[in-house]
Amino acid sequence: MYITNPDPYLLPSFRISPFRTEDISINNSLPDDNYIDTYFEQRFATKNFAYFENGRNAIFKALEYYQLRKDDTVTILTSSNNFYISGCVTSEIEKICKWSRKIVDSTKVIFVNHEFGIPYENVEDLKKYKLPIIEDCAHTFFSVDKNASIGTVGDFVIYSFPKVFSIQIGGLLVSNLETTLSKNSFIDKDKLDYIKKVLSHYIKDEKSITEKRRGNYQKIRKELESLGFTERFELKEGVVPGVFMFKVNNDEIKLDALKSYVQAHGIQCSVFYGERAFFIPVHQNLSEDNLAYFKVIIESFLKKVI
Repeated sequence: MYITNPDPYLLPSFRISPFRTEDISINNSLPDDNYIDTYFEQRFATKNFAYFENGRNAIFKALEYYQLRKDDTVTILTSSNNFYISGCVTSEIEKICKWSRKIVDSTKVIFVNHEFGIPYENVEDLKKYKLPIIEDCAHTFFSVDKNASIGTVGDFVIYSFPKVFSIQIGGLLVSNLETTLSKNSFIDKDKLDYIKKVLSHYIKDEKSITEKRRGNYQKIRKELESLGFTERFELKEGVVPGVFMFKVNNDEIKLDALKSYVQAHGIQCSVFYGERAFFIPVHQNLSEDNLAYFKVIIESFLKKVI
């Protein structure tokens, strides 16, 4: 049995991030380890990379490189081609210049958001505009596209560790340019040491993390299909999902009401604004019982409105 309409002070907590309360103690007890540097040096070969406190700071640092003026525009392109874009991205751009969702005369940089673990298709084709490219791989740390091009086309590539690992802090900026990025110069040393030891621990579970995320996606897809929903993005080979996003074609279902109801049961979620779609967590720390709980909560909402 799962409790619906719980006391608001007794909610569970299921985040889009795999971070859990117990990870505070687990991560604190981990031994110091810098293996993650070796991993990144092998993964990014001769490229420069630097640690940041979060992905937002990495975005701002990348934008700074281009010395943009207030009237310049950064054009944001996404995997879905929907207008939805996180405020974490737009707020950093707005500190420097304007942004648009299409190429305009004032476009000086193209910002490609590989949304929710889903690679932007044919990112190499954007080279035709002869503009600098930044790739946002916050959710796509492990995802691979058919041409193995994700993260290789942009001048800069941004990663956000909490989107993928059980950690509260950390981002990475990778440069495909000759410009030098100091690994340790953009974050407090104690925080950097913490990030390195935690990532060094979890990166060794790369295969397990990717398999579990894909497995959870397939399980919750099957559960929600029984309620009449269908996946928004196809789970292609090589894709490691950041969320499970599903289409809501029944107009009787009010998406904002669904969002409020699901959140009131301790599940982080959101409407994919601009489409009749909705997303929920799918990370590696969710059990089959957790996924079953998600279904029960969504089903209990449907019984109230349909």
